[in-house]
Amino acid sequence: MSINGVLIIDKPAGMTSHDVVNRVRRILQERSVGHLGTLDPAATGVLPLVIGRMTRLAQFYTASEKSYEGVIRFGFATDTYDGEGQPSGDTQAVSLSLNQLRELAAHFRGVIEQVPPPFSAKKIQGVPAYKLARKQKEVTLKPVQVDIKEFEITGTEQDRAMFRARVTSGTYMRSIAHEMGQQVGCGAHLASLRRTALAEFAIEDAVPLDRLLEAAAHDAAEDLFVHLRKILPQFPCVTATEEIIVRVRSGRTVNLPELSRARLVKVFQGQKELLAIASRVAGTLFHPKIVLAAEAQAVGR
Repeated sequence: MSINGVLIIDKPAGMTSHDVVNRVRRILQERSVGHLGTLDPAATGVLPLVIGRMTRLAQFYTASEKSYEGVIRFGFATDTYDGEGQPSGDTQAVSLSLNQLRELAAHFRGVIEQVPPPFSAKKIQGVPAYKLARKQKEVTLKPVQVDIKEFEITGTEQDRAMFRARVTSGTYMRSIAHEMGQQVGCGAHLASLRRTALAEFAIEDAVPLDRLLEAAAHDAAEDLFVHLRKILPQFPCVTATEEIIVRVRSGRTVNLPELSRARLVKVFQGQKELLAIASRVAGTLFHPKIVLAAEAQAVGR
């Protein structure tokens, strides 16, 4: 029997996002599992997974905002811009005040041009940059425009600065740490990173892998899934009548007069079953953009 839903994992350090996906596939015995935003192996925190037919929701999360908490260590840079890499030079003594770092952080807020780290998944002529970097080949990445909506230094301790950030998709906190070190003149790298939110999914929703394993052993894994009424809160919900359910399941246009101002709508059967995401085509007419319900399921169940 297929499992369908959205699950937020609290990713542990030391695993890639793909490692987590593979682990969840084995735990749930469900092959169709995907994630909504890669985390570096050393990073922890919010990793939303879409399971079964819900993998089709991934298209709505390609530009999601992300929030982080982390630590930047000053005194030396590394080739990966984080604590996993090799030092790029000698360690320097550091004497930085909280006010100085807060003033520096202000220069990184807003829309900026950022160069991704050489050890990243950005592709150069179809090849991920990290593969070239590992072979010690020259990696030249072009700057990309990102939006740093929030970046606050929350405290300091010796050579380390704690921060909180909220950024648009495609932003590398490693690059921010590296560039801050360059501007100060002593080098810096990202010592730790924890993602606290992605889109509407927060760390409070996240569950560790061992808790999922325990729940699955008691056939209760789906109790940990996010209620589908909570996803994509920017899209209004409608609970479909039986006539609308039949039309949506067959991919036909439906009339939703109460939602004439909406562009996209979540169509539910009952309180929990998400049938489709429908897009407005004209006036009050909506066409299913993606159908998520199983065709074989009886109407009105």
